[in-house]
Amino acid sequence: MRKFIGRLVSAAERRARYARTRREIARLPLDVALDVDLYPRDAARIARAAVYGRD
Repeated sequence: MRKFIGRLVSAAERRARYARTRREIARLPLDVALDVDLYPRDAARIARAAVYGRD
């Protein structure tokens, strides 16, 4: 049971980290985003790769 709860907590933490990262990337001013080679429209893909390690 502890493993199950631990996995749930871990998944919730990853989901919160994903949402926060996606939101921050999407809210970057366009000039700043382009300077660091990020595109706000790709925020979900970038956040997913950063948090879950997949592309």
